[in-house]
Amino acid sequence: MKTRITFAALALAAAMPLLVSGVFAADGTAPAKVSSGPHPITLDLPADPMAKEITDDHKRARNYADQPPLIPHAIRDYQIDLNINKCMTCHDRKNTEGSQAPMISVTHFQDRDGQTLGAVSPRRYFCTQCHVPQTDAQPITGNRFRDIDSILAGGKEGAK
Repeated sequence: MKTRITFAALALAAAMPLLVSGVFAADGTAPAKVSSGPHPITLDLPADPMAKEITDDHKRARNYADQPPLIPHAIRDYQIDLNINKCMTCHDRKNTEGSQAPMISVTHFQDRDGQTLGAVSPRRYFCTQCHVPQTDAQPITGNRFRDIDSILAGGKEGAK
């Protein structure tokens, strides 16, 4: 028991310089110094404008296998909760003929064990967990994603 306490004290003593000076980033750089003035969290700045939804009703190409389809229309005031799912008024199997909307995938009628159900599986009921509308927002960071077709067409260029 005495050995454990001694070992813990030595470990704490060895870590003290890091605790006092601040935690360093993974690349070894020191954290930025914060000025003593007003901090951004205390400033009352206006919010950035909301990005506009793309509502052209065009299906978008998927970038990878099993990517959920993107929502090509506005869903701003859609109610999706335990009582109602507005998406089902058009995309439910019974309503697609009148709405001309694509029917939800048959995978949405399967439970986690692959058993087919008579209604939408509870784990697939909240559509916006996977399906997202598109906006004209600019990416926050750069993106070098390339789909498999462009990698295969480029030969070894896509290999890392």
